[in-house]
Amino acid sequence: MTKAGASEVGDLMDWQNRFISENLRSVFRTIYRIVGNVVDAQDLTQETFIKALQREAQLKDSAKAAQWLGRIATNTAIDFLRRRGRWEPLPLEAMVEPQPEEPQASPEQMVLNAELRSYLADGLRLLTARERVALILRDVEGLPAEEVARRLGCSKATVRSHIANARIKFRRYMEGRRR
Repeated sequence: MTKAGASEVGDLMDWQNRFISENLRSVFRTIYRIVGNVVDAQDLTQETFIKALQREAQLKDSAKAAQWLGRIATNTAIDFLRRRGRWEPLPLEAMVEPQPEEPQASPEQMVLNAELRSYLADGLRLLTARERVALILRDVEGLPAEEVARRLGCSKATVRSHIANARIKFRRYMEGRRR
């Protein structure tokens, strides 16, 4: 290999390492919130980056690359759920980034928070996989409906329908819990 060839390979590896390090956390977080299991999320994150790096030419525009990578991550997680045939919800504390300056909660507050997380996890079990993914991407990840539609491969109207159905089911569940 010539010096120029070795330099190009080194530049490519540097770019790939930078791309992975810049996107690893968000890809893992998205997948983890969908599949609810750390080990599965790690495997699917690796699978996502393998798929993305195999099509490196599509990754040259960094703005489009992040959106494209998010779509690959979402589709990889959804495909996994389809193959698996069931969904185990993740603990909801994993959905919220810990705040570094949070004061220590009282034991009573910790019990109330644990009860709320349990209610929320039970409510998520009532949703279909597509409703759950749409709700998580829209309400937890904060993605616009257009991006959720791209990731799910459906129309914006379908996304709105999934989210509305999920919210209705979830609201009914929470109202039933209060009785």
